[in-house]
Amino acid sequence: MFICVVAAVLTATAACVPTYVEPQLDELHRADAILVLGGPGHERYTYGLDLALEGLAGNVVLSDPSGGSDKWLARLCAAQFAFALVCFDPDPATTAGEAKAFRDLATAGGWNSVIVVTFTPHVSRARYIIQRCFGGDVMMAASPADISTADWVWQSGYQTAGYVRSVFQPGC
Repeated sequence: MFICVVAAVLTATAACVPTYVEPQLDELHRADAILVLGGPGHERYTYGLDLALEGLAGNVVLSDPSGGSDKWLARLCAAQFAFALVCFDPDPATTAGEAKAFRDLATAGGWNSVIVVTFTPHVSRARYIIQRCFGGDVMMAASPADISTADWVWQSGYQTAGYVRSVFQPGC
């Protein structure tokens, strides 16, 4: 029994590390837009804005799944920048909802490329979902974040469940 448990843990670790701990990140170059996906913490939002300030895009799109209840994000969305800033409340408040909203904004804006900012455990699943909805060039960037061992374990399960759900929700 012990050997089976050890084998299961090693197999799960081997599968999760490249997907959630060290996902494929892209070399960033200028894009039409930067999309910052919602989630815990604010690091991803400031990182996305920093990328825009470096000149990587003239449009920044921030997802606010809190529906405006996040006061820090509400202040950020009301601020003025040298680039265009769009904030939206995804419906539903999921990665798929964010991808659909971005697809519509990209179509309206004539955007053909995007830098998607999220945190490391979400990168692989977010890429999968965004690419199902947006046919342009997708570059993935992970915002800096301190993640505890317990959070890594929880995120591995959460992101895996999200992958399974997305398989059964075909299309965009």
